[in-house]
Amino acid sequence: MSGLSKIVKNVASVFIVPGLIFGAYVVAHGHLTPGGGFQGGTIIATTLALLLVAFGEKSFRKAIGKNALAMLESLALFGFIGIAFLGLQSSFFNNFLSNSGSLFGQSVQFGVNEGNINSAGVIPLMNFMVGIEVASGLTIIVIAMYSGWGERK
Repeated sequence: MSGLSKIVKNVASVFIVPGLIFGAYVVAHGHLTPGGGFQGGTIIATTLALLLVAFGEKSFRKAIGKNALAMLESLALFGFIGIAFLGLQSSFFNNFLSNSGSLFGQSVQFGVNEGNINSAGVIPLMNFMVGIEVASGLTIIVIAMYSGWGERK
């Protein structure tokens, strides 16, 4: 399929960047608000599905490609497992960055939480890995479903 009309393509183009930004926001703030890697990844995958439907499979594969998504999915999975193994000095999935004073390990004061994004240790890093995994995996599923749609008659 070659995509839909110019109006649909223009409207989809307007919504792509805000959709990707909102998905990244939900992933990044998953430890502070409702959401996280899975929810943000589905928002990103939905935005990519909008791209696929509006512009067609040929244009989508030319821009992104199925192999790139599979590679990204695998790298996110290995990154998630790698972060889990990094905390192995005390236990698997240990939050070794928590209260370490590093980039993601700022200490949290008692009382009202200010909502500092860098105060959760490895949880945001794992959220990013889950978000990339879910976004690429669901997009691969949508591509497979979309490419099989026109074959039935």
